[in-house]
Amino acid sequence: MLPRDFTDEQNMFREAYRKFLATEIVPHMEAWREAGIVDREAFRKAGEQGFLMVWPEEKYGGMGDNDFRFEQVIIEEVAYARAGDWYATLHSRLVGPYLTRFGNEEQCQRFLPGCVSGEIILAVAMTEPDAGSDLAGMRTAAVEKDDHWVLSGSKTYISNGINADLVVVAAKTDPDNNPHAMTLFLVERGMAGFERGRNLEKMGLKAQDTAELFFNDVKVPKANVLGEPGKGFYYLMEGLAEERLIGAAGYLASAQLSWDLTAEFVKERKVFGKPLTAFQNTQFKLSELRTELDIAQNYVDQCVAAFNAGQLSAVDAAKAKLVTSEIQVKVADIGVQLHGGAGYMDEYPISRQFTDAKISTIYAGSSEVMKIIISRDCLGEDYSPFNTRNF
Repeated sequence: MLPRDFTDEQNMFREAYRKFLATEIVPHMEAWREAGIVDREAFRKAGEQGFLMVWPEEKYGGMGDNDFRFEQVIIEEVAYARAGDWYATLHSRLVGPYLTRFGNEEQCQRFLPGCVSGEIILAVAMTEPDAGSDLAGMRTAAVEKDDHWVLSGSKTYISNGINADLVVVAAKTDPDNNPHAMTLFLVERGMAGFERGRNLEKMGLKAQDTAELFFNDVKVPKANVLGEPGKGFYYLMEGLAEERLIGAAGYLASAQLSWDLTAEFVKERKVFGKPLTAFQNTQFKLSELRTELDIAQNYVDQCVAAFNAGQLSAVDAAKAKLVTSEIQVKVADIGVQLHGGAGYMDEYPISRQFTDAKISTIYAGSSEVMKIIISRDCLGEDYSPFNTRNF
């Protein structure tokens, strides 16, 4: 693979973060998977050592370095440590920037220091039972009153839904006249009418708490409106390229691990008295995957460079998300097959790699949605079944 462009500081950060994961996260992962939730202490420990949110300015407690490669290091190391259930990047890089992009100084002062320290855990709530990628189908709504808004509705499949202390909630604020008129609200733990439902059981990523959220006439102060009322749809769209880049970095790192696990296993496993690596099928499968992984890695690294330069387009992010999520599933699938019966056993890491992988082609925009976005760009809008850019 071509050399990767990390600075000496970032390489040192990688080594330090790898040690943090080995001592503070990995030893607890099995217990957290059984419990269905990561202990909040994990966020606080990461915050204490400066590993939770590195990009905020120093006045908020961060390093003040917005280079995405620091987050890329975190994402990759979490995947290699088989600790992807602890999705700290959702908190730190997916939700956190909403505060600085769209919030005011008072909101940043009020919330960001706690987010950096791990005292405040973040989540974002968009998805509803009948509204996933199609945000226009959202039913959660808010009505403006004198000094507050009244928020009503429900969300589902919300990552960090149980742990979250602060949730960025998208709601329609003019549903009768404009389906795209949405507002983002900062809903805090303890607000009257804000309730959590079940911690949902999932196929994979067992320790990542994923919940239903209910908003029963929640009075949200106007001081907790994020950005301008009615602009929430556009705010959400603005963050999608970064969200998909975050996903791509993680999917690819997980795929790299699946390849490594499989390559190691087939060197030891014998069939008809020979190691599996002696068979042409194994050689061809792994060489093809190795090539695809290296090409994808170079594309993702270029997307990171483009993002740092403020030049990553929604289409390029969609391409990265599409190819890396699909290859994550593909490598894990072939890895299970080459492990044979052992691959079906949960005691072998490749088994969990496979079950964890499938969600990647669905959330943050399914593969089908990514293909629609790409086709609109390369074929033109007339070829798309959608006339509005809802993604």
